[in-house]
Amino acid sequence: MNSCDTQSGLLPIGTALERLVENSKPIAGIETITIAEALGRVLAESPIASVSVPPADNSGMDGYALNTADLTDGVTRLAISQRIPAGSSPQPLQSGSCARIFTGAEIPVGADTVVMQENVTLDGDLAVFPEGISVGGNIRREGQDIRTGDSVLAAGVRLQPADLGVLASVGLAEVSVYKRLKVAILSTGDELVEPGLPLASGQIYNSNRYILTGLLKSLGMDVIDLGCIADTREATLEALERAANIADAIVSTGGVSVGEEDHVKGCIEALGELDMWKIRIKPGKPVAYGRVKDTPFIGLPGNPTSTLITFCLLARPCLLGLQGAAYQPPIVLSVPSGFVRNRAIQRQEYLRVRFEDGKLIPHANQSSGVLASASWAHGLAVVPPNTQVQIGDSIGFIPFSELLT
Repeated sequence: MNSCDTQSGLLPIGTALERLVENSKPIAGIETITIAEALGRVLAESPIASVSVPPADNSGMDGYALNTADLTDGVTRLAISQRIPAGSSPQPLQSGSCARIFTGAEIPVGADTVVMQENVTLDGDLAVFPEGISVGGNIRREGQDIRTGDSVLAAGVRLQPADLGVLASVGLAEVSVYKRLKVAILSTGDELVEPGLPLASGQIYNSNRYILTGLLKSLGMDVIDLGCIADTREATLEALERAANIADAIVSTGGVSVGEEDHVKGCIEALGELDMWKIRIKPGKPVAYGRVKDTPFIGLPGNPTSTLITFCLLARPCLLGLQGAAYQPPIVLSVPSGFVRNRAIQRQEYLRVRFEDGKLIPHANQSSGVLASASWAHGLAVVPPNTQVQIGDSIGFIPFSELLT
């Protein structure tokens, strides 16, 4: 892969992302909820374990607990002195005996190993053991997962199913989390029509509304849908002021370029401030970021694929930060290219690709208006600015699983 540096006058995506993350401090309030309600929510504080996991040494197998010192001098047979199912409290192990024990059961005092039942034969009331038994076998030690006083999870973690299990394992029934961020969304464009209605000449269905709603709900945020706004300065001003009064953040699509009918940029500057709006990426160069009064605002381009990609790359980390989540950059895999790119462009390009036969295969049409390419794709190939690509070149790949949840 060959590349060279060219000044384009556009803001690099890394710089834009750095600014967004830096300015995205938690603004949501804090509430206490049960862990059954906590999936996808963001921890507001780090829970501390009041118990160890496991709370005592326990058996990792169904088998027999014994003290290896009792098998010296050629002794291979031990009497079975007790039976220990999981959940029971064992008696200390009698010297010269073993205990029948089951997975998860507490190790009795005096035992130092567990022999799995498949390696033990029974002779009446005696258990017959093989040679070569070592100390500590098949014992899960107290606190090997979590110890009393440990920080269980860090504040800012967005809780996943495994995290809920970790919280439950230390006996926590409730956690403090940030409240759901309230995000107002609005679309601009007189050409937009809601699904189910007939299309007139020059009109298209409003797909961005449903892209944004789905993305925000998948992040555990509350959506305030202000619908489609007429392409006038007055309507845009009114919608933005309303959004600033009822939401924690605002996301719009369309109207952030410099056309005569693109009013969002000017309205933001009239109501608040605009920090940046030209970013060195394709698709999605016209992206706006700023504030409407005191409410954070992100303006995304109107083409649906541009909306999707710029939300994932820029709006998503910004909004998660406002909801209290610690920034986690997406995993970028290095994968061989299955395509040729002889034309180098000045913007960093994100191609919709599938992973096939160990290589990245791009969709045939990379137009920002071709939303079906995103449904078809497994993720995005990242082509840096001013870069040519040949088949077999190592190239960055971001799976959609890193960007859409």
